[in-house]
Amino acid sequence: MLLFALGFLLVILQPSTGQFPRVCANVESLLSKECCPPWDGDGSPCGELSSRGSCQNILLSQAPLGPQFPFSGVDDREDWPSVFYNRTCRCEGNFMGFSCGECKFGFSGLNCTERQVKTRRNIFQLTASEKNKFLAYLNLAKNTPSQDYVIATGTYTQMNNGSNPMFRDINVYDLFVWMHYYASRDTLLGGSNVWRDIDFAHEAPGFLPWHRVFLLMWERQIQRITGDENFTIPYWDWRDAEDCEVCNDEYMGGRHPTNPNILSPASIFSSWQVICTRSEEYNSQQALCSATGEGPIRRNPGNNDKSRTPRLPSSADVEFCLSLTQYESGPMDKMANYSFRNTLEGFADPQTAISNPAQSGLHNALHIYMNGSMSQVQGSANDPIFVLHHAFVDSIFERWLRRHRPMLEVYPAANAPIGHNRENYMVPFIPLYRNGEFFKPSRELGYDYEYLQEPALQSFQDFLTPYLQQARQIWAWLVGAAVFGGIVTAMLTGLIRACRKKKGGTSSEIQPLLIESEDYNNISYQSNF
Repeated sequence: MLLFALGFLLVILQPSTGQFPRVCANVESLLSKECCPPWDGDGSPCGELSSRGSCQNILLSQAPLGPQFPFSGVDDREDWPSVFYNRTCRCEGNFMGFSCGECKFGFSGLNCTERQVKTRRNIFQLTASEKNKFLAYLNLAKNTPSQDYVIATGTYTQMNNGSNPMFRDINVYDLFVWMHYYASRDTLLGGSNVWRDIDFAHEAPGFLPWHRVFLLMWERQIQRITGDENFTIPYWDWRDAEDCEVCNDEYMGGRHPTNPNILSPASIFSSWQVICTRSEEYNSQQALCSATGEGPIRRNPGNNDKSRTPRLPSSADVEFCLSLTQYESGPMDKMANYSFRNTLEGFADPQTAISNPAQSGLHNALHIYMNGSMSQVQGSANDPIFVLHHAFVDSIFERWLRRHRPMLEVYPAANAPIGHNRENYMVPFIPLYRNGEFFKPSRELGYDYEYLQEPALQSFQDFLTPYLQQARQIWAWLVGAAVFGGIVTAMLTGLIRACRKKKGGTSSEIQPLLIESEDYNNISYQSNF
């Protein structure tokens, strides 16, 4: 009870990060299309009096989109968040948040000037106390109302263009489940019509940056509702696993003794209610998920369709994926070949990098293998294994960034599926984040992974890898240049010696200078070199 009370108090006192800020979910804000709340520190919008930020027009990307979404003006998520707001806080320096009241990821302190890097650890390396604390934190988030954010229960049109706000409260954990749903839901076209080939968080370049932001926000929320500023999300390293190693009551919940499709009553997660899992029902009603409970978490790991996902991913699958040099390719969707993103996401074969949506590799394989709530995209975050899984996926993304050291320009600036261009804002986050802002090493965002920190030798090898790969491509030129250089050096050395010998025979007065020990040693060193 003490931990719950402390968490509740902290939520009230500190802002969170999520979807619609409660202070902007009203008629005035929606009709004016402005979300620039005052910062509590000085009472001015965006903390302007303290030079933290100011209320500014949103600058939307004008880069062309891919052909996957052939509509315009039919989905509230287009040009996010302009349907709801076209003015928000633009924060200065290291300040962040919907009112510029927070520090950017990786910074702390009164003025957000202190850099910090926290370490995410393997869940099996946690002590019993640390593991139990993590499970308790998850349960606390499921039972703590979000004080700063609400969710939309209707579209902007259903809200009568802002004059009839439709929002409701939600707990901290389900806020993130809802955000994952909202980013991946189908477009409602009216009647019973929907457009399914749309996803602002998957099947395109933004998949990895989007989930990176999602985890950072989720991590910060847990830190705040618990008061544990050192908390980091643990990861599950599923490479070469023979079964679901975390699917037991000691960790994320075992099987129910009489119903293998739900969790053991001994697990704290057995009482959790899922939300946003009935996409066909929402589509038929042309409605949004309202976050009402829809039954227990479902999970039956390993009893999935083996023709689609025959096994869990291997170390070899991961290593092959990491060897791919292109972040994105071709149509930049689930049909992309030789794309690191598409291979890691699981739509391309992890042994050939050729697109094959009928099979599920790497990231997708884990979701399908769980055979339950995790296996349906829109509601997958209901299962708390989701955060463990995506933390490890993010670590693979991090390994690729460190190995290949791509410039920001490697991330597509144009022609990606809707919402996935470099300068597009990620749906449905407020404050606003662009895809390209998170295409950078995790240390710059304030975190690292335990298994990526050691051996300096491994880091040195990762540093050298891209240069060695470039050298292989021009090795013939390098060898030729070396041979040519050797021939030129030999010829010049011969000429110099001949000249000196000739001079030595014409003047006895300068002869002693040729055998001065210091000069002689220098000449010998240069010749040998």
